[in-house]
Amino acid sequence: MTESATPTPPTVYVVDDDAGMLESTQWLLESVGLRVEAYSDGRQFLDALGNATAGCVVLDVRMPGLGGLNVQEELQKRGQVVPIIFVSGHADVPIVVRAFKSGAFDFIEKPFNEQLLLDSVQQALQEHQAAIQPGGATIDTAELIDSLTRRERDVFLPLAKGYTSREIANQLGVSVKTIDLYRARVMKRLGADRLPDVTGIAIAAGLLDPLDLRRHDQSPTTAS
Repeated sequence: MTESATPTPPTVYVVDDDAGMLESTQWLLESVGLRVEAYSDGRQFLDALGNATAGCVVLDVRMPGLGGLNVQEELQKRGQVVPIIFVSGHADVPIVVRAFKSGAFDFIEKPFNEQLLLDSVQQALQEHQAAIQPGGATIDTAELIDSLTRRERDVFLPLAKGYTSREIANQLGVSVKTIDLYRARVMKRLGADRLPDVTGIAIAAGLLDPLDLRRHDQSPTTAS
């Protein structure tokens, strides 16, 4: 009796010129059973990757030689669709915007929360695997919401309830610019063109009672 071949597990590629960060990130990912390949140089990573598309990349933004955004650009030129999770200690808004506009899966600031990175990597792998799976079923509402990263979910529900970016920023203790970035990312990931579409998705998933919208609309407005 011939045994069926075990599929090769996806690889998480970690690219960071900081040797300490590279080693600790590799250890963290391997500690939960993930297969990891680590590289300290962007060009070295691209050469080793070849034509592979299974897995995801944890990619530092600022590195000598070929930086993270340049690596992302090179992958796009090759036509290789691999989810990229950027990590950086210098996450200024223009860099974050450029990364997301070019299709980044997530952007995490250093020093990062370990669980936040693990959650993002697991979601990137799951979403990418579903996308490349032949004959996959149509994505339903629950799957769309499951595709959101943890921080995107923090923004999703208040957004669905009709809160403004400033109100959400006050709730989460972050800047309005940060919320605007994640608001755009949530809508793109959900395939929503308008805010009412986001609300409809939340209601369809059973996460939002339409009465909650009415209460929010009727709540007194505080003076600015």
